[in-house]
Amino acid sequence: MYKYDDFDEAFVRERVAQFRGQVERRVDGSLTEDEFKPFRLMNGLYLQLHAYMLRVAIPYGTLNSRQMNQLAFIAEKWDKGYGHFTTRQNIQYNWPKLPDVPDMLEALADVEMHAIQTSGNTIRNVTADHFAGAAGDEIADPRPVAELLRQWSTDHPEFQALPRKFKIAVSGAENDRAVLRAHDVAVQIVEKDGQRGYRIFVGGGLGRTPMIGKVLRDFLPEADLLPYVEAVVSVWNLLGRRDNKYKARIKITVHEHGIEEISERVEQRFAEIRPSFTGVDQKLFAEIKEHFAEPAYKSSATDAFDAYKAANPAFQSWADTNLAEHKNSEYAIVSISLKSHGATPGDASSEQMRTMADLALRLGHDELRISHEQNVILPHVHKSDLPEIYNTLREEGLATANIGLISDIIACPGMDYCALATARSIPIAQEIATRFDELKLEHEVGLLKIKISGCINACGHHHVGHIGILGLDRAGVENYQITLGGDGTEDAAIGERAGPGFSADEIIPAIERLVLGYLDIRDSADETFLQTYRRLGMEPFKAILYPEKAEANAA
Repeated sequence: MYKYDDFDEAFVRERVAQFRGQVERRVDGSLTEDEFKPFRLMNGLYLQLHAYMLRVAIPYGTLNSRQMNQLAFIAEKWDKGYGHFTTRQNIQYNWPKLPDVPDMLEALADVEMHAIQTSGNTIRNVTADHFAGAAGDEIADPRPVAELLRQWSTDHPEFQALPRKFKIAVSGAENDRAVLRAHDVAVQIVEKDGQRGYRIFVGGGLGRTPMIGKVLRDFLPEADLLPYVEAVVSVWNLLGRRDNKYKARIKITVHEHGIEEISERVEQRFAEIRPSFTGVDQKLFAEIKEHFAEPAYKSSATDAFDAYKAANPAFQSWADTNLAEHKNSEYAIVSISLKSHGATPGDASSEQMRTMADLALRLGHDELRISHEQNVILPHVHKSDLPEIYNTLREEGLATANIGLISDIIACPGMDYCALATARSIPIAQEIATRFDELKLEHEVGLLKIKISGCINACGHHHVGHIGILGLDRAGVENYQITLGGDGTEDAAIGERAGPGFSADEIIPAIERLVLGYLDIRDSADETFLQTYRRLGMEPFKAILYPEKAEANAA
């Protein structure tokens, strides 16, 4: 993984020192909250419903054990002993005291981490496929590309006051595990005629106006990446709406001007600025790649894994759901669920963080990843070490066998923390997970992605959930809309609203009715919820969700 050089170290330390002075002036009253706001947002500090919240960047979701241990230390010393991993592959601390924040940032700098550009109208933390560098289906590890984009975008003088926030995702595989088409710009590594390059998507995004990104360039030569992406952001920076923040994202610009005009403007700007990139970006890219060498894989028998799996049904269940195929046949990719039944999705205690750090150091080539699905990944684990991994995780409540199942729910913090939220998300996620654990139906239901947002901003990605739940305020009462058929993969789709919303008391029975009804109408045990929806359409599911209306129509 990438290691700071002298410039990185000096840059981050200087930002911490600057912010320390700004915090001191806020505390002594020299700065009002309005005056302080732009400074704190530049450093990832939000003012939430009950307290400040610090959002820490985890670039492209990659951590080592030292960094994870430091995140645990920060949670224990300056927060309430836990952190919340987000859909942006970041970690959030929900209870810091303002005078402590500079010390938290200093502690992050000690392990080559920071909170720069995790908020504000700038280019945010670059995300990537959480199986990067390990998946057997990838053309190339996308993390060097993500690091190149991170370095280019950090403190970029032209892009610190954009019309709105700007999000970039990168993937190196045909199978999309990074929700590429829901980003402002997405970069997919592809090959054409024996040459490696990129497919560029533009104009994706969720929120109050969800849109699927469009292909802007089907093939971009590898050497052209930075000037081309800079051209995209530069064009939007000039065209983007600043009169209405709800229409300021690049997806609206693409929609209003059309993909053809945007393409023409980008190509023109690209031609203008490309000569200024005199190869220094490619030299930097080559240097970055050296930081992402494959681990020194060990080679030994995997018989112990097979035997343990055959003898231990609980381990077999976990292996069936929480392991993914590694490009090295003796290894597996381990997904650690932060979604034990009834827990807050994405939360991890300091002790759990330390356990994961220790496993990564001893048995995982010192690598961890944070997924956009709010789980933690050990990307490189030899199969012979999986029984020890499993048993250690089980002792810490981290061995729930539910990756991709109904209780593996994405949920935003909702009204329990967020000042923007209009409804609670966490209790709904907890109740759904608990109810289906009671019913013992998760594995029979199979692959089913539920995503919950507590407001229209869609931080829980509900638009691309197979079942999406959006919490809204209806005359002071929480009301939950259901969308169906969303998909965040290479077959991306925005979910369709099923009908009227449900109260907080009604939403869990509605979801139960919906899932049980799906089991009755699916074609076979192998047909997933999404496949059934795509085969039959909305109407059978509406009849399941709203039986009174269906009976009235039949009469």
